Parts: sequence; structure tokens; C-alpha cells
Amino acid sequence: MAPLVHRTWAPQGQTPILLHRTRSHHKVSVIAALCVPPSRKRVHLYFRLHPNTNITAVEVVAFLRQLRRHLGGPMVLLWDQLRAHRAGRVHAFLTRASRIHPVFFPPYAPELNPIEYAWGYLKRTPLANWAPLDVETLVTGARCANRGLQRHPALLRSFIRHSPLFLRLK
Repeated sequence: MAPLVHRTWAPQGQTPILLHRTRSHHKVSVIAALCVPPSRKRVHLYFRLHPNTNITAVEVVAFLRQLRRHLGGPMVLLWDQLRAHRAGRVHAFLTRASRIHPVFFPPYAPELNPIEYAWGYLKRTPLANWAPLDVETLVTGARCANRGLQRHPALLRSFIRHSPLFLRLK
């Protein structure tokens, strides 16, 4: 749980000190989707947190099931080449789920993926210079930061507009 140190300030002559535990290897993995409905008027952020674990095919399928249940209609998935996205279990689920159509970004092209801009924003703004002492605090902070991002649709739209995708928003 090493903090991402970003720009900070302190009175002249007083170096800021960021305390954190160095032997703690806790983490929170996040799976998320930026969703643009067919009307293209709003952008929504859906996410799930997984403390102290990596995202695997099991988590991807569970997230897609929840997303499909919530959104209802057909979906086009634009996602990166993460190994869990290309797993056999995910492929089997997608072949059965006729309303979900996956499209993969080219390898090593994070600038195309709008969710990468969301992660960069969260790391540079609400979570910068923050060093939680335990995993529960980390989960709470990550959840609050993502929910805060959900309440800013203009910011979510900017992530899509900044990406060189073909998608046009109204």
C-alpha cells in the first residue's frame, strides 16, 4: 500500500512527510466499465472492488453478468488485452451471451482506453498522497473515490472525448 506521491506543499523550510507502512502488501483490484447508452447523452461508471486479489476470469464473468442484468440491452465491449479478458471461461460466457459483442483494443494502446484516463485521474487527484494503514481503509477510500467520480458525468465524458476513439457524444 505504498502511496502515490504527487505534488504537495508545506511552509518554507518544513519538508512534508508522508507516513506509511513499508511491509504491507495489501491492494485493491478494481474492475470497471464506462457505459455510454445509445442516446449518447450521459456516461455512467460501474465498478467492483476486489481486495487482496487479482482480477481473474471468474471476476470478469461475474462483473459482465451484473452489468448485463443492470443495463438490459445489447452491449458492445471495448476492452484491453488483459489476460483475464481473453480467458477461456470469458470466451465461453461471451459465446453464450448473444447480446454482448467484445471488441479488443490493440495491444499496448492504453491511450485508446477511456478507463485508463479514469484511473490516472483517481491516482493523481483524490487518492494522491494518501497512505491507508489497513486494507479496509484502502477499500473504503477506493469506493469513495469511484463513487465521487460517478457523480461527475462531465468528467466521465471528458475521458471518452480525450481518447482517440470513434465514439461521438452528444
